[in-house]
Amino acid sequence: MPHPFELEFELTLPADPEQVWAAIATGPGIDSWFMGRNEVDPRVGGAASMETGGHRETSTVTAYEPGKRFATRTEPGGDGRFMAFEYLVEGRDGGSTVLRVVHSGVLGDDWADEYDALRRGWPFHLHTLREYLTHFAGRTAVPVFAVRPTAGLPAAGVRAALTAALALPADPPTGTRVRADLPGLPPLDGELVWSDEERFEVRTADGLYAFLHPPGVLLLFHHLFAEPAPAAAAAESAWQHWLSALPAR
Repeated sequence: MPHPFELEFELTLPADPEQVWAAIATGPGIDSWFMGRNEVDPRVGGAASMETGGHRETSTVTAYEPGKRFATRTEPGGDGRFMAFEYLVEGRDGGSTVLRVVHSGVLGDDWADEYDALRRGWPFHLHTLREYLTHFAGRTAVPVFAVRPTAGLPAAGVRAALTAALALPADPPTGTRVRADLPGLPPLDGELVWSDEERFEVRTADGLYAFLHPPGVLLLFHHLFAEPAPAAAAAESAWQHWLSALPAR
C-alpha cells in the first residue's frame, strides 16, 4: 500500500546564496557532498540524474529559480511511488545562507524502514554539505562509491572491522584524530567529523570520506578534492578492493 511522506529540514550555511546554489543545483556541486555522480539540465522540464554503483535514477526539474529555488521529481512507478526534492535558498546578512530542504513523495510496502532511513540519513548529508561549504568552497570533488554486501555477518563484527581498519575505538566521538594506513591506498590522515551507530565521516586536507554500515551492507561515499583530480575509475577500484578485503566476521 502506498504511503505519502514529507521530511523538512532547515539549516544556516557559512556561504553566500550563489555558493549554496552551485552546491545544490549543479552536477559538480551535488557530486561534492551528496551521493553518486550527478547531472542537471538547468531548466524547468530538464533532466536531473544520479548514478550510484551502476544504477541510474532520473527525475525532472520542476522548479529552477537561480539562487532561490530548485526542485525535482521522479516519475511515479506502477505502485505510485515517487520522490520529490525542493531546495529553498535565502541569503542572510554577513554572507550566510538559510537553506530549507523538503523531501516528499510516496513510499511502498516497506515504508516504515524506508522512512526511518531517510529521516536518519538527511542530517548526515546536510552535515556533509556544511563541511563542503566550510572547508572546500569553490572546489568540486571527484565522487567515489564502493559497496559490499554483509548479509549474514553480525553487525557488531562489521562495525568492529571498520573501526579497527580506521584505527578508531569502538564508539569514537567527533573530533577524534584519524591516522590510518590502508592497504593499497594513501594513508588516511584527518578528523572524525561525524559518528553515529551506523556511519563515520572523516575530513582530510583533500577529501570527505564517509563509511556507512547499515544492516546488510558496507558503503563508501567519498568526495575527493585532491589536485590534480584523481581518476575516478582508479580511485573507485582501489577503494572497492580495500572494502572487499576488509576482514569482517
